[in-house]
Amino acid sequence: MNGDTDVLVVGGGVIGLCSAYYLAEQGLRVSIVEQGEIGSGCSGANAGLIVPSYSIPLAAPGALGQGLKWMLQPDSPFYIKPRFDPALCSWLWKFRRACKPQSMLQGIRVLRHLNYASSELCEHLIVGESLTCNYRRDGWLMTYTTERGFQKAVEEARLLQSYDVGLKILKPDEAREMVPTLRPEICGGIFSQDDTHLNPEKFVQALARRLNEKGVAIHPHTGALGFTSSGGSITTVRTTGGDFRARHVVLAAGAWSAGLVRHLGLTLPVQSAKGYSISIKKPEPCPQIPLYLSEVKVAVTPLEGVLRFAGKLELVGMNLDINLRRVDAIMSASKDYLHNIEYPDTMEIWRGLRPCTPDGLPIIDRLPGYDNLIIATGHCMLGVTLAPITGKLVSQLVCGQAPDMDLAPFRMARFK
Repeated sequence: MNGDTDVLVVGGGVIGLCSAYYLAEQGLRVSIVEQGEIGSGCSGANAGLIVPSYSIPLAAPGALGQGLKWMLQPDSPFYIKPRFDPALCSWLWKFRRACKPQSMLQGIRVLRHLNYASSELCEHLIVGESLTCNYRRDGWLMTYTTERGFQKAVEEARLLQSYDVGLKILKPDEAREMVPTLRPEICGGIFSQDDTHLNPEKFVQALARRLNEKGVAIHPHTGALGFTSSGGSITTVRTTGGDFRARHVVLAAGAWSAGLVRHLGLTLPVQSAKGYSISIKKPEPCPQIPLYLSEVKVAVTPLEGVLRFAGKLELVGMNLDINLRRVDAIMSASKDYLHNIEYPDTMEIWRGLRPCTPDGLPIIDRLPGYDNLIIATGHCMLGVTLAPITGKLVSQLVCGQAPDMDLAPFRMARFK
């Protein structure tokens, strides 16, 4: 037995770390268990974007139809591996239901509020705790190579503007003036002035060091195996490093969360979505601000010393194989948007599994039947963006405080 603690956080990614931070701020004794290195999953090698502008949920009208068209194209932006899987079939049915226009509009309102609240908390956290992570307020430029893609984006931008999302529609020459490395064929751009970015690996490492200083016990290479319970409460968390007892358990294990609660007879409507990032030595010339290559759904982030390309969404189950065809597709597609860039042969390739819910909103809730087990997962591609507000809401749930916002849109019950 590893001793008692007030709260045990299962998962040492950005969601788990931010949850531990706000719990420690409440004066609670907190421990974290993580199956690998801290931040070694999706939290460390992503695009590093904090994007309140990304307020249209994954489930939107036309998304399922487009996904089905792409299903047999292994190098497409959104790939569903054909297979018989009851959990996937159930997820796709719920996804279809969430793609209705009214559901999308409700999702925009909720996600916009969540995104902006988290973006503000993130800046307070980085500045207040002096976290060195190359945080920059450069905005985010979404670019388009087809007139059809651009016109659809203009419609979406005007919709988001009606929800007070700070977006500016740019003509082709205005986009190229902002980023000279864009090709002359670019049809236009949408600039989000409120978006920021950081080095995600440095952010999670700096936050972990700060948590250590606050007395949070961090246990890397300690994978959760399951739970024991009694009387409607979790009594013990079984791990590869021994058993842990805690008054409260926060499950923030990302795509692995669904498998862990299955032992409790619970089903999480979460599918793992594989994504890739490719980091190359920063070329000259190089984009100076983050970009989104919109038709191919690839984010491009200039970090210190490297240029990172991140994208793709594969519903392939708990599969961490690297599909080089998809890696090549990311790099090849980038050349349709950028020119005068030399791509070196040496690159760092990463892949990870992102937890996706059918409606594109996270789950932040007490799990039914267990009064001391809180789940925080399902953040899709917005883990870094939404981590601070998720952590604060988790701390308020644990402490029985009134949450900063209505939690109904994030409850498990919405999927019944």
